[in-house]
Amino acid sequence: MKTMPDIYADKVNSGALTADPAQEAVLPEFERIRAALAEPERKGWFRKAPEPPKGLYMWGGVGRGKSMLMDMFAASLDVPNRRVHFHAFMQEIHAGIHAARQQGKEDAVAPVAAKVAEDVRLLAFDEMQITDITDAMIVGRLFQALFDAGVVVVTTSNRVPDDLYKNGLNRQLFLPFIELLKEKMVVHELASPTDYRQDRIAGSPTYFTPNDAEAREKIEEVWQSLTEGKAEPHTLTVQKRKVEIPAFHNGVARASFYHLCGRMLGAADYLALADAARVLVLEDIPLLSRQNFNEAKRFVTLIDALYEAKVRLICSAAATPEYLYVEGEGSFEFERTASRLREMQSEGWGTA
Repeated sequence: MKTMPDIYADKVNSGALTADPAQEAVLPEFERIRAALAEPERKGWFRKAPEPPKGLYMWGGVGRGKSMLMDMFAASLDVPNRRVHFHAFMQEIHAGIHAARQQGKEDAVAPVAAKVAEDVRLLAFDEMQITDITDAMIVGRLFQALFDAGVVVVTTSNRVPDDLYKNGLNRQLFLPFIELLKEKMVVHELASPTDYRQDRIAGSPTYFTPNDAEAREKIEEVWQSLTEGKAEPHTLTVQKRKVEIPAFHNGVARASFYHLCGRMLGAADYLALADAARVLVLEDIPLLSRQNFNEAKRFVTLIDALYEAKVRLICSAAATPEYLYVEGEGSFEFERTASRLREMQSEGWGTA
């Protein structure tokens, strides 16, 4: 059985990867877990099961290779494991808890955790982040039950554990969960200076016009390059409301103009999106005028949120920024938005 450093070295030698010291530095942590899980389980009347290895909480900036390393690690395992986006996992947990309550279970979390522990020895989560108070109130008991059952957890995050659910409602009730993570998992920062996601689009156009078949084809090429086709719908919780993002993977979001600006969304929604995504692929921006004045106002607010958060914008539009909004109320004020759209196309935008 090859070790994680061996698997990584093979990919570097084949040209599939470029050696990165920050990535190489975390490989021993993955190998520690892989080797421990590879040991045969000792079971018997008088034998106590060995203590499971500590998990791994790997955090760092977007595009540093966290998800890639976790995929590599999960593929190297010979034990039952599951690789899943944290948000999707929590949706499943909520559904399971709801079903348990419908069956009259007094403790609805316990049977759900028991079922997860029965199926896997390792859970690999991508993008752990807590923004929903409902999640915040559940994860402590859920993870304690999983750890007690011997499940090993590996996760990626853009945030250090102490920043999870930062400024959240009743956060003091969430703090024991942070301490539990630190106790059961090794916290490792992947501090690579290179943003590989930005490298994939460096030097490439990010604003496609006119909005025709060629633009759609180019947008799809960029999307596939950034996500490898692994995206899923994503739900943001904003002030107890659910805001659906049609496609999301590893900090890259995709939506149409109508989806984000044709519905009753506001600044809080766009700020939440800018916090969750480091790249937004926005399609089908139309010409703006008094006929779609409300949509234009929301678009201005969206661009302001993306601009302030340094989110990389890749979009298709009916015209260049200066000619998107040429007449009607608000066209003069749109000049600032057009300027920002131009600046957001510049080389290196979003890397600061």
